Amino acid sequence: MGLFRRKASTKDTESAAADATSTSPTPDDAPAATGSDQGEESARPTGRGPFDSSQVSSLGARVDLGAIWLPVLPGLQLRMEVDKKSQKVTGVAASLKGSILQVQAFAAPKTMGIWDEVREEIAASLTKQGGTVDDVPGTFGRELIARIPAQTSEGKTGVRPARFIGVDGPRWFLRGVLSGRAAVDADAAKPLESVFANVVVVRDGSPRPPRDLLTLTLPEQKRAAGAESHGPAGATPQEPSFDPLQRGPEITETR
Repeated sequence: MGLFRRKASTKDTESAAADATSTSPTPDDAPAATGSDQGEESARPTGRGPFDSSQVSSLGARVDLGAIWLPVLPGLQLRMEVDKKSQKVTGVAASLKGSILQVQAFAAPKTMGIWDEVREEIAASLTKQGGTVDDVPGTFGRELIARIPAQTSEGKTGVRPARFIGVDGPRWFLRGVLSGRAAVDADAAKPLESVFANVVVVRDGSPRPPRDLLTLTLPEQKRAAGAESHGPAGATPQEPSFDPLQRGPEITETR
């Protein structure tokens, strides 16, 4: 079963892998250090996220998107990714100052992580499509530094840099893709790495096959209003700015 088998309505960086399957948490939301029966969890620094919902006591400075509670920062813009056929929300993209973080959450086995296997599949898929991939140590453990074939707005052949990051949690796997400036500039990546590090994953109790996409939803206020919210930069979690049709900034290098 492929990890990225569900086609999103937008052609974002992670679509290149469609056939394959840092900062500390804010003080008021920081969970108490707890043990885990999963090796991948215990290998991460104590108190370091992303977190399971059992580890936090409140939503805090996050927006509730169902399976993902996503932190918000001043100037952060959110865009929901929606499947054209089913109209289901499949992911969320957060953009900030020319950088993008795309996030999705998946079901995973209780006793083992899947990031090692997923990395190999993504790398194989990107290489097959003419890209280059390096598997390197990163902020959240092993990650992929990729250069994906792309076309510029002028129709020239180029490459799009991207960083694939992932974390195995208790019965879930969280995957992020950093693109734009964050893919090539460590300082530009730090704010979005902080967002990823403070994500809370809400895994329901329903049995799910490994790699099944966990359900994301628009906030209750958004659904009730029945219209897009155009909140100001730095909006609170209750007034996020969503534009499902807007493509975020990207960096494409010409060859």
